[in-house]
Amino acid sequence: MLELVKAGGWLMVPILLCSVIAMAIVVERFWALRRDRIAPENLVAQVRQWARSGELSEERLRAMSRRSSLGRVLAAGLSARDRSREVMKESIENIGRHVVHDLERYLNALGTIAAITPLLGLLGTVIGMIKVFAVITSQGVGDPGVLASGISEALLTTAAGLTVAIPALMFHRYFRGRIDGLVVTMEAEALKMVEALHALPPDQSR
Repeated sequence: MLELVKAGGWLMVPILLCSVIAMAIVVERFWALRRDRIAPENLVAQVRQWARSGELSEERLRAMSRRSSLGRVLAAGLSARDRSREVMKESIENIGRHVVHDLERYLNALGTIAAITPLLGLLGTVIGMIKVFAVITSQGVGDPGVLASGISEALLTTAAGLTVAIPALMFHRYFRGRIDGLVVTMEAEALKMVEALHALPPDQSR
């Protein structure tokens, strides 16, 4: 492996660095975007039960907000539960934008890695071919070892760049789709909570 890195030239260093960063982002996003961490099941039912029993205290809302992204969204709506349905929805939408931004953390970096590593590989190809033609110009085609070195550098950097870029792009698309699904789920759960609270008698929704 080390020999391949050396044969690929100095451009292998940024490509390998991109691969390490991409792997770290993928592992972190898999951990951060777990369903039970973002949108746990039965949370709205729990909120409805608290509302019926008059247990919607500020302390309980703060705890719910810390535990999950959906809890954060619901807590924002519940903080305006004494006001109209439209105000509750507006509070939910405002905090929802911040939640979505948090869910998309590091995805721009992953997308950038997917875009630049093939370009780094292409740059390595160009540099390798320049070396080959420089040798041909100065020495002719009589030294196949030197020619092979330049061609090997060109091929290795291209292969390395694509090896990093392809999985990075796949995971970037996967996480985008996963986030979209989680956002739709949170929107549906928040709307369900708003409708459920406004269906309760006024003394129970406070």
